Amino acid sequence: MSELVALGKAGAAIRTANDAGRAAVIGYLPAGFPTYDGALDGLKALVDGGADVIELGLPYSDPVMDGVTIQRATEIALAGGVRTRDVLSTVEKLAAYSDVPVLVMTYWNPIERYGVDRFAADFAGVGGAGLITPDLIPDEGAEWIAAADKNELDKVFLVSPSSTDARIAMTTAACRGFVYATAVMGVTGARDKPSELAAPLVARVKAATELPVGVGLGISNGDQAAGVAAFADAVIVGAALVRALGDGGAAGVRALTEDLAEGVRREPRAPAER
Repeated sequence: MSELVALGKAGAAIRTANDAGRAAVIGYLPAGFPTYDGALDGLKALVDGGADVIELGLPYSDPVMDGVTIQRATEIALAGGVRTRDVLSTVEKLAAYSDVPVLVMTYWNPIERYGVDRFAADFAGVGGAGLITPDLIPDEGAEWIAAADKNELDKVFLVSPSSTDARIAMTTAACRGFVYATAVMGVTGARDKPSELAAPLVARVKAATELPVGVGLGISNGDQAAGVAAFADAVIVGAALVRALGDGGAAGVRALTEDLAEGVRREPRAPAER
């Protein structure tokens, strides 16, 4: 397997940022919040503010791994009638707007209900880059892995501070794009400071794979992004951007994204070794 294939679209975007001497910015917003059009405007603001990869949330009725901010946003989206087909149309419009890769973050149940092969084909057809699947582990994901490989989609699985070295090795071997390192135990949400467990976890992941490693959960501003960028290949921000969209609309998202993009540029880093 060539490095380009292993990196996928999202990984290639992250490595482009790394080769420029900085970490990449990955920004999350859920489809349909606060409205379908409002979400699309916020996502475009992420692009315009300097995000390297977009993480688009597929609203789900039982988001057990999400904190209050994202739970409330997805509840609003679902109450507004947003469904999987609307997520796909959002991806299509983003792909037409820019070449920034769009990953969908989704719990597994909606994909099973839609049909795994059908979703993979439809998602690839509208320009999607891949999925982040927080509640699907590789050893239970054979159907998705096969469908993703068939459609050349990124497969982003998660590791956490509690993951054993064996689990990290197995998980990273199944990934394409990047590896998502959850920096804290528990649900998502912005925090006063990133977890002290993040850097040791990234070091363990890097010992197991040459794929980029992105750190998420808890980052809310440029100062925190700068700190995480010192050891991670990508900085992932979710709840803070959702709050910015709810409070300040697309302008709020762009302002925060620009702050994050400035943060990851503060401490120049050497290009990734590979």
